[in-house]
Amino acid sequence: MIKAFATKGARLELLDLADRHLGDALWIDLESPSEAEEDAVEAALGIDIPTREDMQEIEASSRIYRESGALFLTAQVVASHEARETELGPVTFVVLPDRLVTVHYHHPGSLAHFADWAARHDTALQSGLDALLGLLEAIVDRLADILEAEARSHEVLSKAIFAAHRPSGKAETLQAVLQRIGRAEAMNSKANESLSTILRLLTYLTATPEAAGGPCLQTRQMPVAMAQLQDLRSLREVAVAQSEKVRFLLDATLGVINIRQSDVIKIFSVVAFVFLPPTLIASIYGMNFDTMPELSWRWGYPMALGLMVVSALVPWLIFRWKKWL
Repeated sequence: MIKAFATKGARLELLDLADRHLGDALWIDLESPSEAEEDAVEAALGIDIPTREDMQEIEASSRIYRESGALFLTAQVVASHEARETELGPVTFVVLPDRLVTVHYHHPGSLAHFADWAARHDTALQSGLDALLGLLEAIVDRLADILEAEARSHEVLSKAIFAAHRPSGKAETLQAVLQRIGRAEAMNSKANESLSTILRLLTYLTATPEAAGGPCLQTRQMPVAMAQLQDLRSLREVAVAQSEKVRFLLDATLGVINIRQSDVIKIFSVVAFVFLPPTLIASIYGMNFDTMPELSWRWGYPMALGLMVVSALVPWLIFRWKKWL
């Protein structure tokens, strides 16, 4: 699917490609493009659109390069959905002097949010790099929202973990907590990876402001890029801290599970020890010897029962006094 946007006044406007040409667009967005759509964009702009396989390459040289007067940048961008699991996928930004092309095979909401925001607010979008910086700011804002939401969910998890060790706690609660910790770690890892790739792109842009053979940051754009770099570094620190918090929550959950298992084993041990003396007494009077005076006593049976009760009660009282139960 192709979406093309152009500036109208100081705002961004969605173009009707039935009436307008791709060459009129400031920003062209390709979402899961077909081969015919890729060919149309390549013919209109004179560039080679990277394939899906090219976008998934992890080498730095495959994610940041210049070719035919265009700058190709690939970053991992998070796409969150309410109905299914959050997805992390590559987005390639093809920066030309007068326009920007984005290529992706998932649906990051930050791109649509930027298009909607730029259509309702005055912006200074004059070139492809202006559009790129605006998109990166929207992506970073979305990542900040995700990290903030994860921080709140970590607090809820922490309360659930330490409440699970109370007498009213249930083992099923700890199993659910483990699943939630796994999802939190997956989300934090995706956000951290996205931050890392975007940080690499901005570092490259700010370090090569006058590169030959393609677009480069202008003096007026440098403060915006540096501010985004600062935001990214602070968010990376937050992501690292939250990763440590997730590890702490996992260790705490496993510790609570071990304590619960130890409590169960302790109960079995106490029960076994309490019933050991009565078992010993019953075993003694179960021996088949001819000379056992108690067997002929009238009160021998009640005496044996009494001894077994007392021998079981005394250890139980000792355990209660020691607060082992």
